[in-house]
Amino acid sequence: MFSKQLQLLHTAFLCILLFTMAMNSSLMAQTVVTGTIVDARTGEPLPGANVLQAGTSNGVSAGQEGTFSLKLSEDGSTTIRITFVGYQTKTVDTEDAERPLQITMSPRTLLSNAIFVEAIRAGEASPLAYENVSRSEIKAKNLGQDMPYMLEGSPSVTITSDAGAGIGYTGLRIRGVDQRRINVTINGIPVNDAESHGVFWVNMPDLASSVENIQVQRGVGTSVNGAAAFGATMNIQTSQMETEPYGEVNTSVGSFNTRKANVMLGSGLMDNGWQFQGRLSKIESDGYIDRAESDLKSFYLSAARQGDRSLLRADVFSGREKTYQAWYGVSESRLESGDRTHNPAGTEKPGEPYDNQTDNYQQDHYQLHYSYQLSDNWNASLSAHYTYGRGYYEEYKAGQSLDEYGIDPVQLPDTTIGQSDLIRNLWLDNHFYGAVFSTDYNVEDRWSVTLGGGYNEYDGDHFGEVVWARYAGDSEIGERYYFNNGFKTDFNTYLKAQYHITDHLTAYGDAQVRRITYDFLGKDRQPQPGGGQEVVDVQQTDALTFFNPKGGLTYRFNNRHRAYASLSIGNKEPTREEYVDSTPENRPRHETLYDWEAGYKGTFERFYVEANFYYMDYRDQLILTGEINDVGAHVRQNVPDSYRAGVELQGGLQLLPTLEWSGNATFSRNKIQDYTYYLDNYDSGGQEETTYKNTDIAFSPGFIGNSMLQYRRGGFSAGLSTKYVSRQYLDNTQSDSRSLDPYLVNDVRLGYNWTTAPFASHVEATLMVNNVLDERYESNGYTYGYISGGEEQFFNYYYPQAGRNFLLQLSFYF
Repeated sequence: MFSKQLQLLHTAFLCILLFTMAMNSSLMAQTVVTGTIVDARTGEPLPGANVLQAGTSNGVSAGQEGTFSLKLSEDGSTTIRITFVGYQTKTVDTEDAERPLQITMSPRTLLSNAIFVEAIRAGEASPLAYENVSRSEIKAKNLGQDMPYMLEGSPSVTITSDAGAGIGYTGLRIRGVDQRRINVTINGIPVNDAESHGVFWVNMPDLASSVENIQVQRGVGTSVNGAAAFGATMNIQTSQMETEPYGEVNTSVGSFNTRKANVMLGSGLMDNGWQFQGRLSKIESDGYIDRAESDLKSFYLSAARQGDRSLLRADVFSGREKTYQAWYGVSESRLESGDRTHNPAGTEKPGEPYDNQTDNYQQDHYQLHYSYQLSDNWNASLSAHYTYGRGYYEEYKAGQSLDEYGIDPVQLPDTTIGQSDLIRNLWLDNHFYGAVFSTDYNVEDRWSVTLGGGYNEYDGDHFGEVVWARYAGDSEIGERYYFNNGFKTDFNTYLKAQYHITDHLTAYGDAQVRRITYDFLGKDRQPQPGGGQEVVDVQQTDALTFFNPKGGLTYRFNNRHRAYASLSIGNKEPTREEYVDSTPENRPRHETLYDWEAGYKGTFERFYVEANFYYMDYRDQLILTGEINDVGAHVRQNVPDSYRAGVELQGGLQLLPTLEWSGNATFSRNKIQDYTYYLDNYDSGGQEETTYKNTDIAFSPGFIGNSMLQYRRGGFSAGLSTKYVSRQYLDNTQSDSRSLDPYLVNDVRLGYNWTTAPFASHVEATLMVNNVLDERYESNGYTYGYISGGEEQFFNYYYPQAGRNFLLQLSFYF
């Protein structure tokens, strides 16, 4: 009996042992995790996805079908972490999960360089007038002409070209406001020259090929970095990174021996998260004006790395230009004789014009950007930048006084030579550097707040050299006959907020504080030992602090209709010219602008309409009056009251599935309430004064209209654009004899896209015929005058634009 019990006990023990071993075997089997990884949207497998056991270095990569098998470490976690480039990281606890695992991964929304411009851009809830110009719109016009031509059809815009063909020195005005009062940023980094406030597009040739989009804000706009927006802002975002590798070659030829070629490459998104892209460009043109040739070279490089919540990006771009001077214009007498292309540059040289009367400049831009997404609704960005510019323009000058160049007169036995023909170089060598930042927090459909700002420094040398003289006296090679430095600091901080009062009504507020200091060599009057005063060069400093508030309301009836109203205040300091050519006692005051804007935009099934009303009320606007200040210089003077008022209308209509029309028109009044004009009187040695009431501001047309008709079918596209600009006055006297005649210009664009090509993914051909009706017109000019012999004499100079001309481009995509 006892033996039988022992046998039963032994059998039970063996059963328990076998059960325990089976259980242990089963548990051991669970340490091998298998599964499949696929795209959550498409269900496609994700080969190469990384599977890692949490807290260890134990991991595998998914195979071609997205499958994997991972043996978990006994001392590790049962949780696995799955990562794949371009997708959100996923964590899975395998302990209770069904086997095999079916893991879906959602594509990650890649941060783009748009994050670096969001803080200074306007959106649908902003009570401002703005226009977004897309990459496709830029590409359609980008056949080699400068950046202003990419905006030619935008509301209230006029453009001009010194050489007459859109390559070389070009400029634009918005609402009659010149480039010095238009704030320009690239990826949020200021571009305007710190001293002159100008933007010289010739220093950034073919930039349009590396631009993703442009936002133009008319009026004061939102708070930005850099020069004050006193009429508009141009906010440029450079190219987005492409996720797939690409190559592109563009070649253009055209009238006036115009040639353009560029090569563009991109690496796509690599496994390590890095992306690279670059461009190399060369543009040449003889220009429409005689001896107005341009030789332009540029490159653009960009590298970016995407993290789970961060983006690091570096942009480097550079431009080098050599242009024959065409900035003197063509005299009115030459135009009337039928000579539209005469260029007076270099004609001081006896015989043939001087062949190197050129402008030579190189500008290098370095930008480093970093953005981090602190949470789903909070991000912060920081950018550092450095711009180095250097170059000169060369001039042949006849009969120059040697004393003005620090050269002693040449003593000969029977005479003293005090004048000489010579060639001089006027140099700029400048550095601009600093940092800008922004952080944005938003609660969706409720409110958002943005804090931003920046600090920048400018260090610029100005000097001149005589490189040849017929009588050089005791001068040395490379000796500078003048040298001075300008040093400027610019600090600003701003706070913006939007609050959705109701589902339809949004309040907007924006306040900026800007602090500027400027050290420069300027003029002053000092007493002489024997009595009286003399004008001397003295190192001077000025400091200004501005407060620029903005506020408004936006009402959205629904997603297709919005109305808005706002008031913005802007302040702007004088330019270098106003500082240098005046004494502290006679220095012009800063300008102030009160900008009232109101508008409506509606989108319907087949058409859209938009209207914006503006009233830009200036206090102490700086304009040329002809008055000579206390150091004998003609500089812009403050006028107490002036304004720009107008309405900007836009619309578009889908006429047929393949045919659409769009257009815009600006009607405006641009007036100075009380204006005193000063004219030099050589007979008396003084100046004559004339007072004008309610006179037009120079270069401010009362009407600007644009029309665009576009046809698209299959790979073929065609467009007809028409632009009309009414009369513009060369000065503020509203005299027709000193004005630009109205002009109407038509351009035709034809394009075809071959989507099947044996050597490329597709090929595009674009033909642009500018000024197809051969209109003779001038888009810019200047005037000066005096009284001599008892008569007023005025001299007008104009910038004629090319008649009918063409550009043809072939683009190859790989």
